[in-house]
Amino acid sequence: MHPKKGHRMKEWKEITHYAGFDWARDHHAVVIVNSQGEIVADFEFEHSLEGWNKFREKTTAWPNLAIAIETNEGAAVDQLLQRDYTVYPVNPVASESYRKRKAPSGTKTDHFDGWGLADALRVDGQAWKTLQPMDPLSQQLRLLCHDEVALIEQRTALVNQLQQALVEYFPAALKAFDDWICPFTWDFIIEFPTPQALVKAGKRRWEKFLHTHKLWRPETAPTRLSIFAQADQFKASDPITQAKSQLAVTLCKLLRTLQQQLSKYRKQIEALFQSHPEHDLFGSLPGAKKVLAPRLLATIGTDPERYGSHQVLQCFAGTAPVSYQSGQISKAKIRWACDKFLRHTVHLWSDCFRKASVWGQTYYENKRKQGMSHACALRCLGQRLLKIVFKMLIDKKPYDAELHARNQKKHGSWVLDLVNETAATKTR
Repeated sequence: MHPKKGHRMKEWKEITHYAGFDWARDHHAVVIVNSQGEIVADFEFEHSLEGWNKFREKTTAWPNLAIAIETNEGAAVDQLLQRDYTVYPVNPVASESYRKRKAPSGTKTDHFDGWGLADALRVDGQAWKTLQPMDPLSQQLRLLCHDEVALIEQRTALVNQLQQALVEYFPAALKAFDDWICPFTWDFIIEFPTPQALVKAGKRRWEKFLHTHKLWRPETAPTRLSIFAQADQFKASDPITQAKSQLAVTLCKLLRTLQQQLSKYRKQIEALFQSHPEHDLFGSLPGAKKVLAPRLLATIGTDPERYGSHQVLQCFAGTAPVSYQSGQISKAKIRWACDKFLRHTVHLWSDCFRKASVWGQTYYENKRKQGMSHACALRCLGQRLLKIVFKMLIDKKPYDAELHARNQKKHGSWVLDLVNETAATKTR
């Protein structure tokens, strides 16, 4: 990521004391140890202005302090970075193991959580990476992209709830329209909340609705008009209709409001992405376009030193498998411990990339022929794509399809051979 100007993380050789920070929503527990592993401080404080002032006062005695915390984002991390502390994020799975070092019996308390993190930082921290604060533009873009996806998930939940309500009292509406994420379907329920109201409205209002929402098609209009005319022939009882129609209208109004806010999010994300220094780099990725390119930029970042190698980036994204070897047993399985948002974004981008790239589609089809599932094939494609992105970050050059093709030819890529075979077959 882009480090904030004027902020310098302390080097490992400068660190003399190590803190384990067990965070919570309203309070935090801190344990500090010295270089010999002796506890020199053990206290709690509230997540408030007074509490953070107390934390600052108590840690003033140790200016060369490093802090280990079981997250890499959130309110506690933000406060630590604002106060220029050297922060080391720790994976929750690893944090649990560090606690068991101190309490093999399974005892779990805030004290043991903090102590385990502090001592692990003292013993193993020289190999860990510090959490680099992002520049304001990248940080805002990252948060907006995360929140946009969360709101889209809420929209999906509301649509599912709406469809279930329609199943119970208005099956004709579901028969007339397929995609209930489209705003015109919500307008339809608001204008015609029940089967009886739809039939009573008559043909002229039906036609007006279809024309107003640009839904009139010669091949579909007669079928929809026929469904509207018979909507009240298969319906629920009056109590169910009255109750569920109110729910459906309420959900549609919520969806309209939510969609308006999502449109604002999208405009703001596109504006920030357009003004970002690395816009051309990520904007050049085939298949990423306006939606996925900002998410890739916000999640991967622009600093390759954050990862050190493309293999680390692939592990972050969950495309790299987890190896298991014991004796004669050797196998690989999917990596679950990863950045879930990045994995989801790379999955979507891989699917879009294969539709925009000949070699991407060829690679995907070959993996499918090997017996892989759709998701597994996309994960393998994402593995290759992340290697390309990492190289782009190092060279600071946009994606060049011709350069990639030359590199494939130079290294004798089997994908390029398959592409040429497919092209030759089509020309016969």
